[in-house]
Amino acid sequence: MCGILAVLGCADEASLQGKKRARVLELSRRLKHRGPDWSGLRQVGDCYLSHQRLAIIDPASGDQPLYNEDESVVVTVNGEIYNHENLRTHLSAAGHKFRTGSDCEVIAHLYEEHGEGFVDMLDGVFSFVLLDTRHGRFMAARDAIGVTPLYIGWGIDGSVWISSEMKALHDECEHFEIFPPGHLYSSKEGGFTRWYNPPWYDEEAVIPSVRYDPLALRKAFEKAVIKRLMTDVPFGVLLSGGLDSSLVAAVTVRHLAGTKAAKRWGTKLHSFCVGLEGSPDLKAAKEVADHLGTLHHEFHFTVQDGIDAIEDVIYHTETYDVTTIRASTPMFLMSRKIKSLGVKMVISGEGSDEIFGGYLYFHKAPNKEEFHRETCRKIKALHQYDCLRANKATSAWGLEARVPFLDKEFINEAMSIDPEWKMVRPDLGRIEKWVLRKAFDDEENPFLPKHILYRQKEQFSDGVGYSWIDGLKAHAASNVSQFS
Repeated sequence: MCGILAVLGCADEASLQGKKRARVLELSRRLKHRGPDWSGLRQVGDCYLSHQRLAIIDPASGDQPLYNEDESVVVTVNGEIYNHENLRTHLSAAGHKFRTGSDCEVIAHLYEEHGEGFVDMLDGVFSFVLLDTRHGRFMAARDAIGVTPLYIGWGIDGSVWISSEMKALHDECEHFEIFPPGHLYSSKEGGFTRWYNPPWYDEEAVIPSVRYDPLALRKAFEKAVIKRLMTDVPFGVLLSGGLDSSLVAAVTVRHLAGTKAAKRWGTKLHSFCVGLEGSPDLKAAKEVADHLGTLHHEFHFTVQDGIDAIEDVIYHTETYDVTTIRASTPMFLMSRKIKSLGVKMVISGEGSDEIFGGYLYFHKAPNKEEFHRETCRKIKALHQYDCLRANKATSAWGLEARVPFLDKEFINEAMSIDPEWKMVRPDLGRIEKWVLRKAFDDEENPFLPKHILYRQKEQFSDGVGYSWIDGLKAHAASNVSQFS
């Protein structure tokens, strides 16, 4: 994932614009960990669009900001557009000329063709700011679920500031806040508009009633994983040995051979796991890796290693949420090791528990209506928790994490299922996430052994080693006083 910073409409006099440019560059460098491969800044009048690049697609020529043909449309983007080749074909047929092979360049041309109404045409995860110099206006947008982080602030001079992380905003903004997922901000309209409007989004609306189709769900997930094999750099999968990461790895192994990525980097998939010595995840991940035949990398850390990293973890994740910090720390440590091996992208399993009600408290759902409403609430809150963790803990070291369970099309498929099928029903032999497990329970061509396919969930921070939580509690108790 890259880092973007845009400053729009600052009221500096022309004589001060050199100082403003230097200040924007200085603040943009606070995001350099997200994109260590290149830096770019475009100034147009009183607007600045900066970019810190992590080069995944077209490393040679895809530097940003990106432009349309006459450079009247400027865009800085963090993300991946998985359907860019199809969009590029249609745009080229309409007469558009492309400068680079970057997947994100289609955004500038889509804006030319469709104005601000093109965002729902993008299949991917993204945060971007687009400047239309012809009409003196700008727009910004964030992906449907908030896989990519984005924040917006306002300067005392009325300027608008938009950044991938808060650390680039807090010194200059009178007020800043989370840029809501699934929304766009338009200077033309003067505010936010929600562009993402799937049927499930209003949890008080009609409860889904589509009959569960295991094959349809399986195909939707396979498609989501295959999309995320789009890469021009070395990659791997995060593998804890639990259901979600194991399915990601199994599907990747099954479909890797026919991809462009395999032609570049070979058909042997790399898998990565982190844990304390003897932790449940290390044992389970090795079993899955051996079954799938991945080239497996196992990283160990100590409780003290984790405690020593907490200050850095808080700086990068920009949260004090206890559960997020607890789970981010092992991921932060693992990401550094992965990057040191030359890998720049990993595929991960976040989002499944929210979609399918995988947390154990879902056992207590009184009825399917409440079950469905809670899954909707959990998905809409992901950007503050698991998405934030997966993105920022990896981006701290210039590593990109992709999350196929949060694919827009897959979510639509999964959230259209009558929630009665998702509920835990011991009388019918259904444990949590039964619909997902059943979808991949293929007797003729198994994705995973049954005992792994039906393994009960471990929280990420539990699975890396139970003493990690105990050690954190002991550290907190010895360093934080109790005040009444």
